[in-house]
Amino acid sequence: MELIFIKDMEKFVGREVEMRGWVFNIRSSGKIYFLQFRDGTGFIQAIAEKKQLSEESWQIAKQLTIESSVIIRGTVSQHPKKTNEFELQVKEIEIVQLAPEYPIGKKEHGPEFLLDHRHLWLRSKRQWAIQRIRDTLIRATYDWMNQHHFVKFDSPILTPAACEGTTTLFEVEYFDLGKAYLSQSGQLYLEAAIFSLGRVYDFGPVFRAEKSKTRRHLTEFWMMDAEAAFVQHEENLKIQEELISYMVKRVLDENQLELEILERDIEPLQKVKPPFYRLTHAEAVKKLRELGSDIGEKDDLGGDDETILTKQYDKPIFVEKYPAEVKAFYMKRDPENPELALCADLLAPEGYGEIIGGSEREDDYDTLVQRIKEHNLPLEAFSWYLDLRKYGSVPHSGFGFGLERIVAWVCGLKHVRETIPFPRLINRVAP
Repeated sequence: MELIFIKDMEKFVGREVEMRGWVFNIRSSGKIYFLQFRDGTGFIQAIAEKKQLSEESWQIAKQLTIESSVIIRGTVSQHPKKTNEFELQVKEIEIVQLAPEYPIGKKEHGPEFLLDHRHLWLRSKRQWAIQRIRDTLIRATYDWMNQHHFVKFDSPILTPAACEGTTTLFEVEYFDLGKAYLSQSGQLYLEAAIFSLGRVYDFGPVFRAEKSKTRRHLTEFWMMDAEAAFVQHEENLKIQEELISYMVKRVLDENQLELEILERDIEPLQKVKPPFYRLTHAEAVKKLRELGSDIGEKDDLGGDDETILTKQYDKPIFVEKYPAEVKAFYMKRDPENPELALCADLLAPEGYGEIIGGSEREDDYDTLVQRIKEHNLPLEAFSWYLDLRKYGSVPHSGFGFGLERIVAWVCGLKHVRETIPFPRLINRVAP
């Protein structure tokens, strides 16, 4: 008897197979048990009918509990009413482990209860769907980057200084060398790599100690940072919109079942194609004021502003050329207006807000020294970074996306805490 996975069932209609997995729901109708079964690749209904089973297997079916692990053998059949669904007509059941009463029931549970039981909540169909879409987005990122000459480069997680100051970083004592910090971005190290590899990216966990409880914030999350030599502001935006469009299309192509489970309206996702909308920061401020915001001319966009703005558009929006004084020291100034930075944030539609931040980087040594001083950052800590502008400096640009924010948008989730297997929040570091 052949061991198969649920995702491959359509190839085995009429054949006897073996499956290994978990019973996540049970219904009984007299002499028939309807077992809702999953194996990690998908879900099926396994029909255990008394007349088709040995007495031993029938007694096993009667004692099964939710989340018991089992090996089921039987014949694959076409669902009588649904063309793309299949069932298993059970002939034999073997218990691997009989589970006690499962703590997560069919009743409504609050978010704190579910987060306390996150290790079990991950088994739900909804969480299964979210994590599979997350996986697709990660794989799509690697594939697109590889196809466009970006080399995977691993930046350190422990750093001696921060990209944008240390006020929102986790500080650790580093042996006899003093303080180190958990990284909030691999950007500066990626900039070093472009002079060797041309185009590079990293993808890993980063940490921010902001005391924020909004639906968009985590203290530990995954970020993809990319840097490219000889790429300037306009090309940087083009790279971002092509990457995001590719990622969304991959989900639409590969995750139809998952999107159905999440009841995600896919029409907005189908519109995610280049070119994206563009607004300057000044234009965005003007529009937000018309929509009732009290945002200032030199203010960064807050979460509420992003929500208001992105509900006006049916595709992602670049908000570019912010006032330089509110942006990071490494961002190059706009030659047409030195008070502005050659930067852009990419905002996802439907109220989701920022998913990418990026800019052209300052490539002139003397100017960068001046910017570091203006931001009151320790010049010595950035001596190696300044060296990059001494030896073969070139125009270059980069950006970083927050994976969890993209997952939330693509899945249509209200809170970012559902997007990562074990969320770390200001008030939660367990399980």
